[in-house]
Amino acid sequence: MDIKSKTEYPANKLSNFAPNPFTFDGVKCASMEGFLQSLKFKNPDMQKEVCKLVGFAAKKKGSKKNWKRDGILYWQGEEYNRYGQKYQRLLTKAFRALSKNKKFKRALLATGFGQLTHSIGKRSMKDTILTKVEFTSRLMKMRAAIRSKMVSETFGWNETLQKMYP
Repeated sequence: MDIKSKTEYPANKLSNFAPNPFTFDGVKCASMEGFLQSLKFKNPDMQKEVCKLVGFAAKKKGSKKNWKRDGILYWQGEEYNRYGQKYQRLLTKAFRALSKNKKFKRALLATGFGQLTHSIGKRSMKDTILTKVEFTSRLMKMRAAIRSKMVSETFGWNETLQKMYP
């Protein structure tokens, strides 16, 4: 399934451009795109404003920021090297926050078991703050984690395992 904003459900609801509100580190984000574009701004107050944006408005706001030269991005006063593991952990944490949005979670589960792709995404880290692989791999891991949690809650496997292996 190809994740894009201008396609049908559920793919369109999984796009970074979709209005999927979530709270991350106490900051209210209207969409993943708003959060991602906010990383290009050093000022935490400006980041909060950009996080309120959705879709093309968010993309446009961050499009003039030249982060590519030094690969440095920011979140709440902290620097992140685009090419480092610390940045990857930040992305994972943000996507976990997004996964708490019930409509997003429902759309993610509606994708079934198929491969998720992002044909309009870029491959190189030097060209984008979220590559197609970074994006789709997180979606697929989230989907698997949500399913796993649902199964264990449904069948009480966590309690059973805790009794068997105290």
